[in-house]
Amino acid sequence: MKIKKAVFAGSCASVKDKPKEKLPEFAFIGRSNVGKSSLINMLCGMNKLAHTSSTPGKTVCINHFMINDSWFLVDLPGYGYAKLSGSIREKLADMNNGYITGSEELVLLFVLLDSRLPLQKIDLDFLNGLGEAGVPFSIIFTKSDKSGKDKLEKAIELNKKELYKYWEELPEIFISSAKDKTGREEILKYIGTIINTLKI
Repeated sequence: MKIKKAVFAGSCASVKDKPKEKLPEFAFIGRSNVGKSSLINMLCGMNKLAHTSSTPGKTVCINHFMINDSWFLVDLPGYGYAKLSGSIREKLADMNNGYITGSEELVLLFVLLDSRLPLQKIDLDFLNGLGEAGVPFSIIFTKSDKSGKDKLEKAIELNKKELYKYWEELPEIFISSAKDKTGREEILKYIGTIINTLKI
């Protein structure tokens, strides 16, 4: 798939206020500072489509971007913002959960994990919660350019091993880098394949 057009379609705090077009939605979520906005910009080929910031918690709404006039890329607030107050973290969690469980157009949730770090408890809890709720998801390991090849492969295998403690079969897994565009073609091809199956 090639992204020829990507347009900001609106922000909302509740699933009831999202864009009215009934189009497939592919959402992205991750822990604080995982590189979500940078990944979205890389996928769309636009430097400033999603706002990036060194300050965690920049995304505080559900942001919809219409892609090729045919599907939505959804940027979710994320989770695990230690620097935010408890009330704001709770508000963001409610916003995420409301969208993930309430959007009838959500086709797939991409969960972003930092490839340099071992799986955190908050990530495992979030992934297991998706499984219990029956939410379809894939995993994207970000910032692959930050590690050498051998170190990266070892870290990914350790994380997979940890995931196998909870899952008999793992979802689709991608390795990405916003800096060198690793994973861009694979992720977009995967989205395109799913969209094509929806049209049958």
